[in-house]
Parts: sequence; C-alpha cells; structure tokens
Amino acid sequence: MSAEEPLFRIVRGVPTAEELAALVGAIVVRTRPAQAAAPAPVSLWARSARPAPAGPIAGPGAWRASGLPR
Repeated sequence: MSAEEPLFRIVRGVPTAEELAALVGAIVVRTRPAQAAAPAPVSLWARSARPAPAGPIAGPGAWRASGLPR
C-alpha cells in the first residue's frame, strides 16, 4: 500500500464532513487493540478482614507448633 492509496473509499452517497469524521472515528476505535483493565488495589481495611493463613502443616514438629501462639 503506497502513501497515495487511500485507506478506504466511499462507494455510494456523498457524506458530509461530520459523517466522514464519525466514520473515521468509529474505524479507529474499532481497530485499536483492547487493553486489559488493571486489577483494583485492595485496601488495607478490606485486607484485614480476610482470614489468617492456614495453621501448621502436618509434618515433623506440627504437633508442637499447633500449641504455639500464632
């Protein structure tokens, strides 16, 4: 595609400048890659309400660790 070749052409009708601008805007928005939304940050207030991590895991010393304060 050369610099002289148009990107698109109107086949039928005579659009006004506003209609042509709306068409170009719609094509640009449609062809733009979608961006994934960033995850919302978790506030410390909401984080404090979450349950604590699981207790000791079974294995050597687990019985002794289960009686220790968390």
